[in-house]
Amino acid sequence: MIPDNQLPQVVDQDAPLFLISTAARLAGMHPQTLRTWDRLGLVVPHRSKGRGRRYSPRDVARLRLIQYLSQDEGINLNGIRRILELQADNEKMRREMSRLFTEITRLHASPANPGVFTASARGDVWTRVQPLGPRELMP
Repeated sequence: MIPDNQLPQVVDQDAPLFLISTAARLAGMHPQTLRTWDRLGLVVPHRSKGRGRRYSPRDVARLRLIQYLSQDEGINLNGIRRILELQADNEKMRREMSRLFTEITRLHASPANPGVFTASARGDVWTRVQPLGPRELMP
């Protein structure tokens, strides 16, 4: 038995932990559905050396989402594919915005930065010495 202090404190959401039968049971569906959705590219599990499917906790959550969108919301699989693509694009943009915000904050804090200059429609120029805050940069 492994002592509690040696167990991981956080589960890696992308770790390929579950066989197809276990993932199907956790998601409340038949394993054949998982195979079909894998072929369609809706959920692409990791593969073991023997080519067996291994699902992560994130994959199981995605399976549940697909099932909900299909059964409860009545969205077809092509619509679900598009929703998942848009979610991935949105997450990618959020990461990029966060990265840019960090870079802007770093540049504003630089001793070489005299401030931010802005101009009004009339041509008035203002200098802003304080860096922009997250509410001003990110919606």
